[in-house]
Amino acid sequence: MSNLEKYNLVFLETFEIEENSLNDKLIYQSIPQWDSVGHMGLIAALEDTFDIMFDTDDIVEFNSYEKGKEFMKKYNVEL
Repeated sequence: MSNLEKYNLVFLETFEIEENSLNDKLIYQSIPQWDSVGHMGLIAALEDTFDIMFDTDDIVEFNSYEKGKEFMKKYNVEL
């Protein structure tokens, strides 16, 4: 499984959404599941999946599916 597939799977499983929802319109609070609690679940799942630890500022700024891809690169995870 590629890193992009793993990244997508974390979103799909955390938010219980369909794959066609993974696009630039998927942003924080755009769906009921991506609230503050869902956000922390997403962050924890990404950290576990990729064995990384997000900085607090990055957790706050991680506000979209696309922005998350940028942060993954910052942590040396090529998608």
